Amino acid sequence: QVQLVESGGGLVQPGGSLRLSCAASGIIFNLNTMGWYRQAPGKERELVASITPFLSTNYADSVKGRFTTSRDNAKDTVYLQMNSLKTEDTAVYYCNAQRGVSAHWGQGTQVTVSS
Repeated sequence: QVQLVESGGGLVQPGGSLRLSCAASGIIFNLNTMGWYRQAPGKERELVASITPFLSTNYADSVKGRFTTSRDNAKDTVYLQMNSLKTEDTAVYYCNAQRGVSAHWGQGTQVTVSS
């Protein structure tokens, strides 16, 4: 049974930081591209960042220079470090594991950026 469990969300003021974690089980973690997506109310889910098994990363233009994704294959965990947060970063953040046509999703964690 595949499980992706996100943690680290919460309420933060503009300009603040949060670090999200996603612990995976039931997959061969180091063969999966791991992604972070987010969905704000009334908007479509969008890709925020991804990291391949070869540690190649990709970021949405809106988060470049502020967010960093990394992975620890020994812990089957992927991270999203979010700095200089803006109110428009408010969303539910989802972890994704992709290998070929197989994709799995976490349950999501809420990030709210507000003063």
